[in-house]
Amino acid sequence: VLSLCCEACKKVIFHVPSELEADMLVGRVDLKECLQSAELISSSDGNFKVLEDGSVYTTSSLSLSAEKKTFTILLKDIQEQIQKKIHVDLVKEEKKTPKTRHARDTVLKRTKRRWGPIPSVMIENSLGPFPLQIQQVQSDTAQNYTIYYSASGPGIDQDPKGLFYIERETGNIFATRAVDREQYPSFQIICFATTPDGYSPEVPLVHTIRIEDDNDNAPYFTQDLFEFCVPENSRPGVVVGKVIAEDRDEPYTLHTTLKYRIVSQTPPITPAFSLHGDTGVISVLLPQLDRELVPSYTLLVEVRDMAGQPFGLCTTGTVVVKIEDTNDNAPSFKQLQYETRVEENRVSVEILRVSVVDLDEPGSPGSGAVYEIIRGNDDQAFEITTDKNTNEGILCVVKGLDYETAKQRILVIGVNNEAPYVLAPHSQQLSQSTCSVTVHVLDVDEGPVFKPCLLRLDVKECEDIGTAIGRYVAEDPETGNSEGIRYRIPPGQCNWINIDDKSGEVRTVRVLDRDIGEMRRGQCNVTVLAIDRNGKTGTGTIQVCIVPGNKNFPRIAQTDYIMCRDRKPICLTAEDADEAPYSAPFVYRITDRNLASMWKLTPHDDNSWYLSPKSDIPYGIYEIPVSVIDNGGKIGENIVRVNLCDCVTPTECDGRTRQLSGGNVTLGLWAILAMILGSLLLLLILITICGCCGAGVMHRQVTDDCANHNLIISNTEAPGEEVMDHNIIPMQNTCDQGGYGVKTGEQQTFEMVKGRGHTLESVKGGGHQTLGSVKEGGGQPMMDTCRYSYSEWHSFTHPRLGEKVHLCRQDEEQKHSEDYLLSYNYEGKGSLAGSVGCCSDQHEEEALDFLDQLEPKFRTLAETCIKR
Repeated sequence: VLSLCCEACKKVIFHVPSELEADMLVGRVDLKECLQSAELISSSDGNFKVLEDGSVYTTSSLSLSAEKKTFTILLKDIQEQIQKKIHVDLVKEEKKTPKTRHARDTVLKRTKRRWGPIPSVMIENSLGPFPLQIQQVQSDTAQNYTIYYSASGPGIDQDPKGLFYIERETGNIFATRAVDREQYPSFQIICFATTPDGYSPEVPLVHTIRIEDDNDNAPYFTQDLFEFCVPENSRPGVVVGKVIAEDRDEPYTLHTTLKYRIVSQTPPITPAFSLHGDTGVISVLLPQLDRELVPSYTLLVEVRDMAGQPFGLCTTGTVVVKIEDTNDNAPSFKQLQYETRVEENRVSVEILRVSVVDLDEPGSPGSGAVYEIIRGNDDQAFEITTDKNTNEGILCVVKGLDYETAKQRILVIGVNNEAPYVLAPHSQQLSQSTCSVTVHVLDVDEGPVFKPCLLRLDVKECEDIGTAIGRYVAEDPETGNSEGIRYRIPPGQCNWINIDDKSGEVRTVRVLDRDIGEMRRGQCNVTVLAIDRNGKTGTGTIQVCIVPGNKNFPRIAQTDYIMCRDRKPICLTAEDADEAPYSAPFVYRITDRNLASMWKLTPHDDNSWYLSPKSDIPYGIYEIPVSVIDNGGKIGENIVRVNLCDCVTPTECDGRTRQLSGGNVTLGLWAILAMILGSLLLLLILITICGCCGAGVMHRQVTDDCANHNLIISNTEAPGEEVMDHNIIPMQNTCDQGGYGVKTGEQQTFEMVKGRGHTLESVKGGGHQTLGSVKEGGGQPMMDTCRYSYSEWHSFTHPRLGEKVHLCRQDEEQKHSEDYLLSYNYEGKGSLAGSVGCCSDQHEEEALDFLDQLEPKFRTLAETCIKR
């Protein structure tokens, strides 16, 4: 086939040796003489390669088994689609045996082994004649042995069987029939050389037989039909799509070098598309693709191998290009003037349909109409929508029209598309299409009309029944007056008001109080009917709103208080059930002049004021009249009862305060009784002590300064003197009173230990034996004479010391305690004798009854040490 398609240029003969080494220069051919612009140079035999200067080299070692070997050099000009060929014949040189001067001289010559020939080449679909010799294998050992040749492998004893065979004596390989390269691109057979007795002087030879491609397959498209889409009015050069073809022949050869072209176009008008010959890409060629003129194009395309040369094989395919619609056509009304009629007061009624013409694709966003009312609809009485099925505009009345106001309405309607408008090339911008609609309003006999349709009336809370709160009248639309119209309120509504049937005056029928169940919302809507002489009715609505009033008095939430000796101000807080502005802020006043001179009020916030005494007033219960004035001027009278008590905390006040009335102080019954019992008790104690002082051995005489004998000064770190004074209380006489004597070394000391529950704190009502209970006759019979003046001293100092101790506890920074409590440094390890500091280490539940025996000057120290 190649010889038929290509023009033979010339024939070249090279004389070469029978053995050729790899990369050996065979000769040089003048290529320019045959083809000036050769872009592709190739050899039909893979054992030779041709350079651009025409030099022919071997690609591998080979031997010329025959007298002559022939191959062809192919020259191609792809642009001009010209192909030339040069036939090359290799002729074996004759061997010349040099003459030897001496018979014994031996000429040494290196020869190449012939057992490994180059791969064989067989043309695909060869026409024969068969059997066709394709190669010869020979063993160098054939000079010394009788060699038999054999072969096995694909094409011989494997599928496809019988395609090749080898002559036993000569080693020639023959093909028996033609081969399809696309089915069998190459064969690898194994050749053997053996002697008649089975000896193998050569290793088995793997020989490759390559099937050279023949252009026997035409290219084909991967799809029977290619479909593409492109928007109308696309610019030239826009890619539409790509067609793809394939070829089964050998890749990267002229047999598979494909070229594309458009054979024809339907409709046969100006070519609209171009096809790239090498890539198969289809692009827009025509600058004006109009879908309204040509909705689609059908292209017949061709693909040809051999780079598109006429002798190449070709196939045709079909491409359909659809033109997509764009909104390049504006809609326009079929009519520019419309007229219609509608009765007044009709709502939600269709009065007209308008239609448009659009050349774009029906049903697409480019043809879908969107209508709008441009002018004449300021009151929003009309509305226009689109019928999706017919693309018509539906004009409706959504708010009743009034004949008396306007007998005719003129509307201007415009239309657009759902998709934005796209300006076509070489075209001008179009203005929006509009039409005018004249709406004639028909007169209808109407009922009365309230103006306004909703009337709001504000009523103050708790107004008297029958109070006129407003007037609500209706008018006849035809006459414009209210003559002959009667009013009434339909039953079944809240009965807060009524309306005069002639004048329309509105009055209350109940006392409107927001605290009543149905009035808690503070609002009620009442529907009113207006009836004219013809029986036509109209409706309106009265919205009655209850405005909060100042009907409640302010009052103080808490009126009973206890004020201790610290006289901390009392916070009075008032409450008012009214809403703003008739509640807070409040103003407080003391209405009694005498008490106003003793007590004062100071503001705290809008709801609260502080009550405090102006000076050091006597203890007692005060009933103070306080008036509270709200923001609306309403006054609430309150009595605040303050118990000014001689206590540290309010819980200590148990009614022992004195009642104050009009500024005079009187003693209560219990106070007088307490004074009598106290006098009797003091007398009993004095008699008992006198009897105890004469007992001799059991009771010793104690002077007023007995504390100096019972508590010794021990602020020295040296050992004290041994005291043998009889004033030291013996153990046997003091064990019941919570103390005992211990003698250590040369010093006798007195240590205080836990008692039996006798404490000074329990004097306020505990169940233990206390100092107070001893005075009443329930304590121990043995009393010290140094306690004779205890009652007077106790009544004077106890309240003041208690107040100081309470201040110490209330002060977190312990500033007061620094004046009364002193800390002592550590004096070393403890001794068998106790320490006076034990007073501050006792737990609350531990009894310290031995403190009852201390003298008056030490009782203040004892009360300070005891934890309350």
